[in-house]
Amino acid sequence: MTAHPDNTKLRVSTRLTQLGRNPAEQYGFVNAPVYRGSTIIYQTLDDVEQRRARFSYGTAGSPTIANLEDAWTTLAGAGGSVMAPSGIGVICLSLYAMTKAGDHLLMPDCVYRPTRNFCSQILAKFGVTTSYYDPMVGAGIEKLLQKNTSAIFLEAPGSQSFEVPDVPAIAAVASKHGIKTIMDNTWATPVFFRAHEHGIDLSLEAGTKYLGGHSDLLLGIVSANEESWPALRSTYERMGMLPGAEDCFLALRGMRTMHLRLKEAERRALEIARWLKERPEVSKVLHPALPDCPGHENWRRDFRGSSGLFSIVLRGQFTRKGLASMLEGLTVFSMGFSWGGYESLIAPFDCAEYRTVTQWKPGGLTLRLQIGLEDVEDLKNDLDAGFRRLKKDS
Repeated sequence: MTAHPDNTKLRVSTRLTQLGRNPAEQYGFVNAPVYRGSTIIYQTLDDVEQRRARFSYGTAGSPTIANLEDAWTTLAGAGGSVMAPSGIGVICLSLYAMTKAGDHLLMPDCVYRPTRNFCSQILAKFGVTTSYYDPMVGAGIEKLLQKNTSAIFLEAPGSQSFEVPDVPAIAAVASKHGIKTIMDNTWATPVFFRAHEHGIDLSLEAGTKYLGGHSDLLLGIVSANEESWPALRSTYERMGMLPGAEDCFLALRGMRTMHLRLKEAERRALEIARWLKERPEVSKVLHPALPDCPGHENWRRDFRGSSGLFSIVLRGQFTRKGLASMLEGLTVFSMGFSWGGYESLIAPFDCAEYRTVTQWKPGGLTLRLQIGLEDVEDLKNDLDAGFRRLKKDS
């Protein structure tokens, strides 16, 4: 669907302006139109009988969806891509595609909690068992394989605690044993981490975050290498899990500026993270680009950048009452659980309540921060005032 099928020699910011559109097919308009619909009209009886059409019915997709699929496939260096109405949607789709009844699945202990819930509440009903592993296990994951292990799931970094696993080492073990790897790459996107080039079979993310960029859509994206693409596409078609046309249109629009927004998010988040590291109220900053974050060496070796999400650990003397005073009085940061948009967010979390093979004992209250596009000094001033309330009311 794109007029630039071979732009791989161009730099990423240029590629993002070209992918998923073809003005020559759009009467000269720069952006592709939104196609909505269910019914496809055929011209001949033979066409109907053979389902001879690029899109045989609305559940087979549309030009709008295909534009985004083709663009993402090129960006990710994949064999193909499909979309779903949310990030958790493509997680479920990917796990369905790579497992069957009687299989065993390995999942990192730091994984996004809805992924964990899907394994325990849905996959378990169909006879798929799940074991959890230390995200920093690296090549040692080979000792955890079972005869029926069919897939290893990775998250880089962990969604709250920000461990960066040794992706190539885990992928190499999986490949050696004919096991599929599925990775949640939402934090870095293909701009900062080329998952397929590091041995990952399926790379997924919530396009809700940095692809959309404006907190106004829900979308999931998963790309597959050539070997895994047929199974992924077949599962997708059987489930009919299509995103809305308007969400795909907004995602294509977000793609044009994604590189610029990611670079700015990286700059701002690093400035805030380094400032927080010097604050007396903070005992630890969990940011993959900082040397004391677990797996920093893996990040430095494999990643091309960092995005705008990280966590902090407060010192042990602070109380929930003080934390409530800190958070409820903020005027620039808002409390919320998403990220990747233009607005800065902050949210408390506690990994200890659900981890099963690793211990989460940070020594103090923990907060996850999403750094948006507000002025950095305003963000610092807002946090500074919040820290004063924290100390006063603890």
